[in-house]
Amino acid sequence: MAGVLGRAAGVLAAPVAWAAALVDRPMRAWQNATGTNGMAAVFLAPNMLIFGVFVLFPLVINIAYSMTGGTALFLPDRTFVGAAQYERLLSCADYTDPKTCEEDQFWIAVRNTGVFVVFQVALMTVVAVVTALILNREIRGRSFWRAVFFFPVLLSPVVVGLIWRWILQRDGLLNAALFQLGFTPHVWLTDRFWAFAAAIGVSIWAHVGFYALIVLAGLQAIPKDLYEAAEMDGTKPGRVFWRITLPLLMPNLLVVIVLALIRAVQIFDEVFVLTGGGPGTSTMFLTQYIYEVGFASLLKNPGLASAASILMGGVLVVLTLVQLAVARRNEAKGKRQ
Repeated sequence: MAGVLGRAAGVLAAPVAWAAALVDRPMRAWQNATGTNGMAAVFLAPNMLIFGVFVLFPLVINIAYSMTGGTALFLPDRTFVGAAQYERLLSCADYTDPKTCEEDQFWIAVRNTGVFVVFQVALMTVVAVVTALILNREIRGRSFWRAVFFFPVLLSPVVVGLIWRWILQRDGLLNAALFQLGFTPHVWLTDRFWAFAAAIGVSIWAHVGFYALIVLAGLQAIPKDLYEAAEMDGTKPGRVFWRITLPLLMPNLLVVIVLALIRAVQIFDEVFVLTGGGPGTSTMFLTQYIYEVGFASLLKNPGLASAASILMGGVLVVLTLVQLAVARRNEAKGKRQ
């Protein structure tokens, strides 16, 4: 039996060995000609090719579109207008009042996105830390609860939006439960405040498991000796958290904040399915504005949508660089102390 298995393994391994021998000769020749750095370029080339085709090339096309006008879809059919689209977006008498702006819908979306980002990222970070702290404790069924908290991350954003729309709509599950308990049902998704709060809550519910997993990894990397020493010294749990846990979690929290910030600025799917941007424009965010101007509007303006997306991308880059600079400064300060 062993002999038969050995022969079968040899037969199966033969094509692999033949392919390896076929590739070995040109790879050796390339290494002899270019050295170790040349081999690194060979292995990086496929990834850079994919990055160039699906990221850099679309970015260049987007910049080109942002400098054109008209409703034509294909770039050769569009009229070059230079920076006119950017001027239209940035033309405001008072940037705090969208009504004074030429493109008021853009600035309403900017204001909504800014408020959403501040509250959503702050609450997301707090909830992720609290969830990770709970899931890091020795509780019964810990693996089950970790899976439960991570499960919404696996759902499609459209599914998330549909689930919560079914719960929060006028004749939805939440109002049915309130009616059974003797309370007055509420129109959650047609009230400006509650619709915005629902957008924040649903996005946190859908993504907090991912960020809690990052924080949980940081918690498990903290040496237990530090907690044992603090316990022997009689340090209170609150002081342990602020003096030991939180400082050692800062690298993980920086990752959480940066990723949550990028995702929050780009929020679209679940909120669009949940509220459609309403009531009115109370939950219309930047990505929805770009989508509607570029694709959904009767008077499509791909150039204006491209310009708005370029501005949004620039703001994201600046915010990320600022956060990384602050983190590096704090890290350097901590090393000096």
